[in-house]
Amino acid sequence: MITYDIIEHGKPLQRILKETPKPQGTEVLVRVTRAGVCHSDLHIWDGYFDWGGGKRFYVKERGCVPPFTLGHEPFGVVEAFGPAAAKAAKGLKIGQKRLVYPWIGCGKCAVCKAGKDNYCVSGSRYLGVNRAGAYSTHMLVPHPKYLLDASGIDESFASTLACSALTAYSGLNKLPAQGPKDWVAVLGCGGLGLIAVSILKAKGVKNVIACDIDQAKLDAARKLGAKLVLDTRAPDAAQKLAALAQGNLSGAIDFVGMPATAQLGIGALRKGGRYVLCGLFGGELHYPMPPIAQRAIGIIGSYVGDLQELKEVVALAKKKKLKPSPIETRSASEVNRTLEELKGGKILGRVVLDFEHEAA
Repeated sequence: MITYDIIEHGKPLQRILKETPKPQGTEVLVRVTRAGVCHSDLHIWDGYFDWGGGKRFYVKERGCVPPFTLGHEPFGVVEAFGPAAAKAAKGLKIGQKRLVYPWIGCGKCAVCKAGKDNYCVSGSRYLGVNRAGAYSTHMLVPHPKYLLDASGIDESFASTLACSALTAYSGLNKLPAQGPKDWVAVLGCGGLGLIAVSILKAKGVKNVIACDIDQAKLDAARKLGAKLVLDTRAPDAAQKLAALAQGNLSGAIDFVGMPATAQLGIGALRKGGRYVLCGLFGGELHYPMPPIAQRAIGIIGSYVGDLQELKEVVALAKKKKLKPSPIETRSASEVNRTLEELKGGKILGRVVLDFEHEAA
């Protein structure tokens, strides 16, 4: 098989020829045809997350040690079963195309047993995070239950459902129930923010304000259903956002995750509103404590989503209720150019790598 691996953090990924693994136990071998490129991949590529105040969390501490294969938006073809996988497959057959759920926990802790693998204390089997991921012609999936039928959905779009759409969907589920005069702000209109606008529209939420510093991204958000847009570079952006929402900003979901976007979202909320943090750009949050109680606002984090939520996202996509954000499919050999462009903020929507035509 062929992989594109981190050999040294921050350096170009290297194309490596390896022996294709044989699935053991309940494992399933998937031949990857599409792999989405997520902004989180940049942090793993760099080797750390910025915790603010000069502090860093190094990915080697969660088991991501080079050589390592990135990629947590996998779509592919079932190629082989481990000895115990066929029994657990429940109709799954060799040759079928499947979307892979990558946020796989230990399977033993309380949250995993409750169906919340994405909140696993160890996160020990997250594909592309601490287990070999989808920047590869083949990958191992621990159990058939993590393979979803996404037939009828464009393959490149389907691959992005595993993280981009799932993260947005799970984060949006944490917002308060929306009344007819309530507004939701989407902070950051990259791959996640744009699909969030689409999901909100699918859920019947009409009062959406898309916020970004890039006019092209704001234009794309408007096409996907945002009623209003806001260029957030102005120093009084929080006041402008509150005014656009007519004082009724009930929710702000942050797909950037930096001090400026946190201050924007929290500052513009009405009393009783909720700020949901999904983005991992980095930094520290400094905010006086009394106003949190006085304004009765909620500040909550949201990390990807669970398997049931991905099934719900796939169902929305199958019913054509989700309008895809802009997606460009590139050859797998363009992975380094893609990472550099994503880091420079030059990508609109999502880039998906084509591994189906990767030759040995």
